[in-house]
Amino acid sequence: MKLVLKSILFSFVLIFSSGKMMSQSTTIILKDNWRFSKEVKEDAFSVDFNTSKWEKVSVPHDWAIYGPFDKEWDKQVSAIEQNGEKIPTEKTGRTGSLPHIGTGWYRNTFSIPEFKKGKKALLIFEGAMSEPQVYLNGKKIGEWGYGYSYFYIDITNDLKAGSENLLAVKLTNLPFSSRWYPGAGLYRNVSVVIKEEENFVQWGTFITTPEMKGDNAVVDIKSEVHGSDMSMITEIKDAANNVVATQKGGETKNQTIHQTIEVAKPHLWSPETPYLYTATTKLYAADGTLKDEQNIKFGIRFIKYEANKGFSLSGKVTKFKGVCLHHDLGPLGAAVNKAALRRQLTILKDMGCNAIRSSHNMPSFEQLELADEMGFMFLAESFDEWAKPKVQNGYHRFFQEYAEKDVVNLVRATRNHPCIVMWSSGNEVPDQWGAEGVKRARWLQDIFHREDPTRPVTVGMDQVKATMESGFGALLDIPGLNYRVHLYEEAYKTFPQGLILGSETASTVSSRGIYKFPVVQTKNKEYDDFQSSSYDLEACSWSNVPDEDFVLQDDKPWVIGEFVWTGFDYLGEPTPYDEKWPSRSSYFGISDLAGLPKDRFYLYRSRWNTKEKTLHILPHWNWKGREGEITPVFVYTNYDSAELFVNGKSMGIQKKNNSTPQNRYRLMWNDVKYEPGTVKVVAFDSNGKIAAENEIKTAGDPYRIVLEADRKTIKADGDDISFVTVSVVDKNGIPCPTAVNELEFKVTGAGTYRAACNGDATSLEIFHDNKMKLFSGKLVVLVKSTKQSGSIQLEVKGDNLEKAKISIKSLK
Repeated sequence: MKLVLKSILFSFVLIFSSGKMMSQSTTIILKDNWRFSKEVKEDAFSVDFNTSKWEKVSVPHDWAIYGPFDKEWDKQVSAIEQNGEKIPTEKTGRTGSLPHIGTGWYRNTFSIPEFKKGKKALLIFEGAMSEPQVYLNGKKIGEWGYGYSYFYIDITNDLKAGSENLLAVKLTNLPFSSRWYPGAGLYRNVSVVIKEEENFVQWGTFITTPEMKGDNAVVDIKSEVHGSDMSMITEIKDAANNVVATQKGGETKNQTIHQTIEVAKPHLWSPETPYLYTATTKLYAADGTLKDEQNIKFGIRFIKYEANKGFSLSGKVTKFKGVCLHHDLGPLGAAVNKAALRRQLTILKDMGCNAIRSSHNMPSFEQLELADEMGFMFLAESFDEWAKPKVQNGYHRFFQEYAEKDVVNLVRATRNHPCIVMWSSGNEVPDQWGAEGVKRARWLQDIFHREDPTRPVTVGMDQVKATMESGFGALLDIPGLNYRVHLYEEAYKTFPQGLILGSETASTVSSRGIYKFPVVQTKNKEYDDFQSSSYDLEACSWSNVPDEDFVLQDDKPWVIGEFVWTGFDYLGEPTPYDEKWPSRSSYFGISDLAGLPKDRFYLYRSRWNTKEKTLHILPHWNWKGREGEITPVFVYTNYDSAELFVNGKSMGIQKKNNSTPQNRYRLMWNDVKYEPGTVKVVAFDSNGKIAAENEIKTAGDPYRIVLEADRKTIKADGDDISFVTVSVVDKNGIPCPTAVNELEFKVTGAGTYRAACNGDATSLEIFHDNKMKLFSGKLVVLVKSTKQSGSIQLEVKGDNLEKAKISIKSLK
């Protein structure tokens, strides 16, 4: 692949909804009627196996998230090479200290009236953690290795027509198989697709736009088909459902139908304007019988990676303002939920984020659909291990047999999403060293190119010096550097591509609402309470604070952007406290595990969100016992200067300057002495005029509970969730930032209580209990809909507090 990639326009495939007839094809999502057990010792695939005592569950399902937390689940003695450790020590919490290890069985009895003789049936798994063994009607029909991979099994010859079928799935999670919380179970959708014998091959349609002809976009469609003498008709509609182009026929070669269609004056897809068209492709037999139909939403845009200049999207130079995301959803665990994903992306959008890296595995279909719809570019990653291990029972066990199949399924299932602008074949793989690793990198990259010649491939490299010497970094389409800010210049000069991607950056650690004194920039700092300071000056041995990345992103056009580790805290990997129980989740997030923004959110927002102003003060101003002591005040803002007042007294004007990275991106008053009262900041525009003000106040004792829902109207589909932020205020309505009151939750009406989370990485409270303590004055309650419409009421109460209620509508 040449360095300057040919401008290409992309599209994505719409996943059909449950039970919706798409002409001659039907997709049935197997959501309900599942039975689950983790207690069964023998194989439980036989049709007459007694499951009367098994738990009733719906899928997606994560069996481990219900706890309890216990350090024995993932206690290990190891040296984490990625952290630069040489001497093994006892680690706890690395995989979340939740009971994911062991064997679980799922069984589902279902019938499909649409399946008849002469039809074709596929069983599709979007994610099964892990090592699934699949049985249908008592017969083993398939298996897979990688828990993050999508795969499907042809069940045409095993599915019974006109009667019930029994699906049984055995999952096995070994100890020491992950570096973070992997989840456990059928955590993404399972579905059955019924087609005619002549049909579109599953994941076999690829839509691109190789060029612009004047004001027209040339849409290129290649569809692999089963059947001879087939023809295809495609109709394209705009977002208002108006037909804008139609194409009949097309060239057929090697069971692939090729069409070229022009769309006049297209609306281009971008993070700012995520415009989507719809294409309907219909497959006909020679006698004119309709055999299959696909509805395809697609976005038109073109990408270019150019040496020394950077990345451009539809002709506009664009930096990746991205974050890395693990697949867990905090208190929901690994079980995919579209409402939770949408909330994450809404929070990131407000921050000004425009890109996501799926770390370190295949993204969910739901996440990609939302990225297309909401406007996020995507770096889709595949593996955390190749042939050389990081953990004892990791992916290296499957690499030789499954790597090509896993890459093929990743690319074919997702290559039509307009959000995806780059692939990643690996993250910090030990194979970076030596000739064998170079060979593997080239082999994987060639598979990506074969399946999708339109996008580049990267690897997140942490052994940068080694990749310079081995040729590993030179062969990649885009060299990705994980951290190593001191090596960017050398890597740029050494590698031939003329570009550097910050594939993983920062790894700053902080705890929401927690501040430590004295305020100094430091690494690997530990405290007795196992929290990290939210002054955002603490990092790990291998990492750095955000400002150091900002300098490179702003000053070097050949640095094409960054993906910050991480957008949200995640379960497991509690660095720097991976040797300190009870820490069991990460401190890296810009927002915490509950999705509540930390102070760092506003630092990134002040730089990334160019449409809205940011003026954020830290720390909070409740410091009983620190009267008269130095308590620095930071302001995160996109204004260049501001004046700070404490109880009406000016602390002086600060202006951003280039003396240090922190002075360039933060306003800091380092000599403020604490006294209770009011802290006020007044920001000035470029002309020195007052542009904005903000203030925080010292709070009294907690008095009243306050509830705020992210959405007060949700869908009555049994899946939708309203996320209710719970806080407490004093008698004057001032938020209490240090409150730790224990609260109880009660949900009535047309909904259920799903979970709660307070963002405390050391809390061993069960997410699904109906009580939890506040952390730094806040927590989040998840209220889930049922399939009945109506009103849902959430009541929250606590000792010596005025309780609160909120009503949420659930509509069909």
